[in-house]
Amino acid sequence: MANALMIDYGFCTGCHACEVACKKHLGLPAGQHGIRVLQDGPRELAGGGWEYNFLPMPTSLCDLCASRLAEGKDAACVHHCPAHCMALGPAEELAARFDGKVNRALFVPAQ
Repeated sequence: MANALMIDYGFCTGCHACEVACKKHLGLPAGQHGIRVLQDGPRELAGGGWEYNFLPMPTSLCDLCASRLAEGKDAACVHHCPAHCMALGPAEELAARFDGKVNRALFVPAQ
């Protein structure tokens, strides 16, 4: 059963803690990221109010922290996320958590 990373975008605050933790764990140089927080907005909504989203996006450099998992630890991004908007585990189990909920994405790296 393959592992996956589930991200609940509805709770991401855009703090970039996942980015920093991943970059440090992988020892990546400037300009490279294992996960990158993208920003969408701000934009004014037609009915009033504003929308501003933060979207953590794993890159091709993400290996779901295989070495941390081998040590019994959680992925660096998951461990350091203060909003607890990420979870790592078997893809099938995480997909079952969706249950009609919106603003969630499941990242399964290429094998």
